[in-house]
Amino acid sequence: MSTVVRPVGGSYDPARTTGGGLTAELDRLEAQAALSFPEELRLLRELGMGGGTVLELGAGPGAVTRRLRAALPADTTLIAADIDGELLAHAAGPDVTLLVADGADLPLPDACVDFVLLRYVLQHVADPVAVLAEVRRVLRPGGRVACTEVDSALWGAAEPSYPELAGVHAKMAAAQRADGGDRSIGRRLPRLLRAAGFEEVALRPFATTNDDHPTDAFAPQLGPQRLEPLVARGLLSLAELALAADRWNRFRSDPDAWVMLLGLTAAATAPAGRGPQEAATATATAADPATA
Repeated sequence: MSTVVRPVGGSYDPARTTGGGLTAELDRLEAQAALSFPEELRLLRELGMGGGTVLELGAGPGAVTRRLRAALPADTTLIAADIDGELLAHAAGPDVTLLVADGADLPLPDACVDFVLLRYVLQHVADPVAVLAEVRRVLRPGGRVACTEVDSALWGAAEPSYPELAGVHAKMAAAQRADGGDRSIGRRLPRLLRAAGFEEVALRPFATTNDDHPTDAFAPQLGPQRLEPLVARGLLSLAELALAADRWNRFRSDPDAWVMLLGLTAAATAPAGRGPQEAATATATAADPATA
């Protein structure tokens, strides 16, 4: 009897991202999408998302997939891809094609997709350029890619603020970095896209605040539950977790408290010239006249 090992996508492990395991993480992702995706969608439309064939790479359990399906034209072909088949199974729905695959090695033909969305994916992979090069391969010439990410130095602003939590937040970023991720990747998105051969690169910010949403709606992102797995791993003390919980409770009970979460979306165009695979084939043909 063989043992099935569930693949893990880089620094992201849904079972230990949030206190409460996979069930709590599914709830967090759904709450995250409900909080910010309307603003993200506005940007995606401005940046070229329309119909045709749309690939959501790193779709996870489908919190955004379901929203894309509702927002895109009915004749759009929507593909939801993720390296984690167990997680992706939650994204199943009408008119959605599920694809279990590594983002750096997609089982798709060249130039078959019109738009690719990577949402909070690149911060978790060890080689973002390799993933983006594969995205470029599957995009049609003139197709568009959009990458939505955070930057730990820019991600949020709050009043009142609690400087004593800086060390706690630094440990969270360090834990992801130790697992091969990068929570400061937002600032590097344009350079990564250019390194992968994309053109017409644009970077756009979007913001979500508790002027438009209840403060408690931010709990899955800002509350102490995100830190509980770090205690289990020995990376954070119980005292630090208690400090974070106390400050969150103070914040959410303050009628004048204000919070803004900032995200970054970088978009770019696949060039009209030959893609990486075509270029490699041409080089091989030139080197071996017998194949011409």
